[in-house]
Amino acid sequence: MSSDEEIVIDEEENEQKLEIEKIEEKKHEINKILNENEIVLEPKVGMMFNSEEEVRAYYTQYAKQAGFGVSKRTSKLGHDGNLKYFTISCVNQGKAKSKFTLTTVVLDHVHTLSPGKARYFRCHKQMDSYVKRRLELNDKAGIRISKNYKSIVIEAGGFEKLPFGEKDCRNHVDKARRLRLGVEDARALRDYFVRMQEKDDQFYYVMDVDDSSRLRNVFWADARRVNHHGQSILLGCGLISNENVDTFVWLFESWMKCMSGRAPKAIITDQDQAMKRAIEIVFPETKHRFCLWHIMKKILEKFKGYSQYEAIKRDIDRCVYDSLSRDEFEDSWQRLLEVYNLQDNEWLQWLYYERNHWIPTYVKNTFWAGMSTTQRSESMNAFFDGYVGPKTTLKQFVDQYDEALKSKVEKENTEDFISLTSRVPCITHYAIKKQFQDSYTNLKFKEVQDEIRRKMYCHPSLLKKEGAISTYQVVDEIEIDDDTKEVIFHVYFNEDELEVQCNCCLFEFRGILCRPAFSVLIMIKKIKILPSKYIFPRWSKDSKRRYTFIKCIYDELSGNPEAQRYDKLHTSFYEVASMASKTKESCMTVMTVLDKLKEKLSLNVSSSESGQTSHHTPGAVTISNEVLSPLVARSKGRPVSKRKESKTNQVVRKLKTRKRQEGNKTSKKKKEKENRYLLI
Repeated sequence: MSSDEEIVIDEEENEQKLEIEKIEEKKHEINKILNENEIVLEPKVGMMFNSEEEVRAYYTQYAKQAGFGVSKRTSKLGHDGNLKYFTISCVNQGKAKSKFTLTTVVLDHVHTLSPGKARYFRCHKQMDSYVKRRLELNDKAGIRISKNYKSIVIEAGGFEKLPFGEKDCRNHVDKARRLRLGVEDARALRDYFVRMQEKDDQFYYVMDVDDSSRLRNVFWADARRVNHHGQSILLGCGLISNENVDTFVWLFESWMKCMSGRAPKAIITDQDQAMKRAIEIVFPETKHRFCLWHIMKKILEKFKGYSQYEAIKRDIDRCVYDSLSRDEFEDSWQRLLEVYNLQDNEWLQWLYYERNHWIPTYVKNTFWAGMSTTQRSESMNAFFDGYVGPKTTLKQFVDQYDEALKSKVEKENTEDFISLTSRVPCITHYAIKKQFQDSYTNLKFKEVQDEIRRKMYCHPSLLKKEGAISTYQVVDEIEIDDDTKEVIFHVYFNEDELEVQCNCCLFEFRGILCRPAFSVLIMIKKIKILPSKYIFPRWSKDSKRRYTFIKCIYDELSGNPEAQRYDKLHTSFYEVASMASKTKESCMTVMTVLDKLKEKLSLNVSSSESGQTSHHTPGAVTISNEVLSPLVARSKGRPVSKRKESKTNQVVRKLKTRKRQEGNKTSKKKKEKENRYLLI
């Protein structure tokens, strides 16, 4: 062997020795780490190893200590050919055992951990069925989300105890509203109407669509006006796309069809000319009047710049309210125009032209149930504000309309009960009053008793007598603020027919006899019992009007069978919780039973869900005529929740508020400034 060969062999032997030494050194280091006499620590993210072998040795030793075997599963090389990562797992990993095994655990984070704020992450937010149900019920009752959420927070014992926030409650309620009926707006309305007709074939509805089959207007009416307690009744409802003549004509014609061609006897509206024209077209025989309040409140706005404003306002009030006949009004009105040189005032010209629609003496011979303004309509709008908001959709509205209807029916039933089980005591001994006490509802009897009480300020005297008819002049002392003025009425009494009539026409207008009439009947004629025609049937507590025999229909709150079952269980669970919470032992007993019950029910629910098939519900109505939802209109801002206030009224209100805040310290200079401001 040559020297060159010996050198090569020596070099190879040296390299082998070096590799053996390195391997031994690694084994020594590994053994140093994995001392069999020491407990191997649990794997944690962040552990550092020098090589793949070191990792394998460590995890093998850990697996031995823990009692499972390991094997190399996957690995990946980088672009440079070096090992990038590899996976070592249990030998049973990947074998089907009807269970899932964690394959990757990464516990390091690049941010600061905050256990106290972890509940704000979406994955940790959860809402149980009890809270969901409570939110939905409270939403139907008109309780705002903020108050709804606060009550849940108080019950839980603080915000930190809840795994959800107010925004989550709001989102759930919005979702529940969207899915409550499960279909589009127009289809939801149609389904609602079909359900109502299934309950009562007297339920009536009409839907108007445009050329694209999109819903334009809708009207519906329950089979059931002011009731015998003086309360408003929901006759029907109309949702219209605009307020032009054609739309109102469609609405009124729908009402006529609903009422079998019978038009209403009287209608009160504002001064909307489109509505006025539609009433003339559809209801030509109906008495139509404008809201008196809307007209009179404009006096300040129309005459605020006049130096004689106070005098003008006073005389307009006298002309409107004190005129007991049309001739008297005509004389007062002409005198008003001449005294203040207002012949060219366009607003007053329009009012005079429309006098048949608003001056009390022109409309007092018609029965209006005591209404002279649209206050009842406005109060009905305010009533619906508790159920309907600016973002309410059509399908939400049908639900909320039901809630409003239930509330109205409940209030009437409550007043019925009060009138039938209690009596308002008489404050005088007159037999006539006892007659009204026995017949009228409590609220209406109070109105009658007030008229009889105020007859003490009336002074009747005989003017003339022609046969059986006597004419009396009655001077009534009326208190106005801190002053008293005398108003003269004329009462006609027919002794043969026992008929009485006053030129104030309160009985014709309100269905209640006036104090001038009572003064003649009681003080002059000594009448003990009135004819039945003066006991107005509408106000009778035991009236048997036709609509009272008709059940007022609406969707039941818990009409869903699942909701009914839930409410039944919730009541039972509440009773059990009340008893079990008294002692620790009883609480633990109930919790143990519930845990077992939940486990059993979860298995039953899983099996039943897997076996579910689609089916058709008996009695379900399939609608073939498709009605599309109307296009969403651009928002024009939140609708007003009360009567629209004029700028002048706003100025006056602000000034009064400022004056009240400043108290008695307001100087004379400031008062003069305010007075000037009112006349701008």
